[in-house]
Amino acid sequence: MIDALSRFTSRLAKALAVLSGVLLLAMTALACANMIARAVWVPLEGTFEVMGFLGAMSAAFSMAWAQLNKSHISVGILFGRLPRAVRRFLDAAASLASCVFFLLLAEQVRRWAAFLVETGEVSETLHWPFHPFVLASALGCLVMALALFLDFLLTAAGRTKV
Repeated sequence: MIDALSRFTSRLAKALAVLSGVLLLAMTALACANMIARAVWVPLEGTFEVMGFLGAMSAAFSMAWAQLNKSHISVGILFGRLPRAVRRFLDAAASLASCVFFLLLAEQVRRWAAFLVETGEVSETLHWPFHPFVLASALGCLVMALALFLDFLLTAAGRTKV
């Protein structure tokens, strides 16, 4: 079961990470196009809004892949001095607590998106609805929670290096 969940989570996180990279490239292209347009004539309308939307989605979509590949910063000055069983317990507890946090975050962000749909909130310049981008961020948080739950299971089963 853990292996199947691991494969599924890895594929999902990788797909979102690839999409995150594409969004980052789109942001770069948009920024360059705006600089050229500004130098030649006038800046592109709504560039700031689109950069914000793409940046939010890019960050949200890259979290789970970074978690699975341990690409984040970890400070363990005292952690290394603890007995292995204690380190494993603390690592599993931290993963589980973080998983719960990201589940709650995903739900709150989803609720915010629902509120934005209700109110019909749109961006100021382009008049694009906010809710699709907020829902994309909620998806990123949900996949991050899945990656953290997988970390919890692997640590609890003793299949990770602690």
